[in-house]
Amino acid sequence: MEKPTTCTLLLQSKLLCFSLIYVLSAVYLSLSSTKCLIRPPSAAPPPFSYPPSYGENKHAIPTMRSSCNSPVFFSDYSVVLKKMEMNSENATIFGERSLRYMQENDESFGGNLSLKKRLSHFVQSDYGDEIPCGFFKPFPISNSDQIAMEKCNGVVVVTAIFNDHDKIRQPRNLRPKTWNHVCFFVFVDDATIKGLYSHNLMSRDTKESKIGVWRVVRVRSEDLYDNPAMNGVIPKHLLHRLFPNTKYSIWVDAKLQLMIDPLLLIDALVVGPNVDMALSRHPHFVHTMEEAMATARWKKWRDVDGLRVQMETYCENGLQPWHSNKSYPTDVPDSAVMVRKHNAATNHFSCLLFNELEAFNHRDQLPFAFVRDKMTPKLRLNMFEVEVFEQIAVEYRHNLKQGGTHVGPKLKWATPALFGHQCEGYFSEMLGQKLHY
Repeated sequence: MEKPTTCTLLLQSKLLCFSLIYVLSAVYLSLSSTKCLIRPPSAAPPPFSYPPSYGENKHAIPTMRSSCNSPVFFSDYSVVLKKMEMNSENATIFGERSLRYMQENDESFGGNLSLKKRLSHFVQSDYGDEIPCGFFKPFPISNSDQIAMEKCNGVVVVTAIFNDHDKIRQPRNLRPKTWNHVCFFVFVDDATIKGLYSHNLMSRDTKESKIGVWRVVRVRSEDLYDNPAMNGVIPKHLLHRLFPNTKYSIWVDAKLQLMIDPLLLIDALVVGPNVDMALSRHPHFVHTMEEAMATARWKKWRDVDGLRVQMETYCENGLQPWHSNKSYPTDVPDSAVMVRKHNAATNHFSCLLFNELEAFNHRDQLPFAFVRDKMTPKLRLNMFEVEVFEQIAVEYRHNLKQGGTHVGPKLKWATPALFGHQCEGYFSEMLGQKLHY
């Protein structure tokens, strides 16, 4: 047997090295492809430091997911910045169809519209008919805040805290030039402001306040709804009314800390896929009735009779369970983060959804599919994977109140029988699908 030469051994070593590099590269790519976000590196430290007593980073909820079916990739920041500047200057891409809103006076902010009145506006008219969209009484904020909101003409990031339910958390990984194009607003009530005073985060002597990136807008909520959560629905779903000159918006529930630069997020989830709105799928449910039963079972809304009336109304007027023939991957969203392009489609959807929330309750996952499927023209939606949502934001528990939050035992009778014969067809089809899962 011929002894291998030094040259042969060197060649074999090189081949072995190349083989190892190839294998390791393949493994790396395969592992990388399972990540939901190719996240940009941290660009800057947090923009604000809280006093230790505030505890803004306490009670984070850990996530266990490490992979997903549709990873999101970010473009280069400079490319995104240029694209967003061009889009903001080109107003025609947002004004395909302008909407006109009813201007009336009413004791209720939303007008207490009848079912017939609400349904009459699901089809957008070519004749520019006025549609109801809240503001039947003034939104109780200061003139200076209203002027600042109207001046925000690019991107706005919004959150709200009512009844001192959460902490104000600063977004992370903001790029320096983002500050020139993005406004940050947090809406609060007096109960929340009282908590901010106690931590010396706001001064009683200053009319306009900022906490880190957030401009704090005081809402005199006693002039709105008795339910603080319903007051939070106004800035959540009527952003286009509060910020009439904004081109894009990101809503972030106050229980979350945003971890991605807003411009990168809008480009990756809305501009790139060419959709009107992006939000996450629900982590467990695909059928609206699953969410309705969970809402009753866990007392997320205590008026169970009102919940039954709501779902029976939707069943009678065309609500269908999710099926693969629908254009959307689920009927149940997680609306804690919503990324929107402010055009006629999203504005129309937001108005219709708000009207349903005022008619029944603040649980926006319940009327979501009913409005989405029944409205015309249709909404282009990016309903992304739950794992993507968990990379976009870190979730925290709500503020712990003295004595804890007592919800009481779950309802054992939160079953299909709760919703009456009007929904029998819905449940029959839904349960038939589940048998074939």
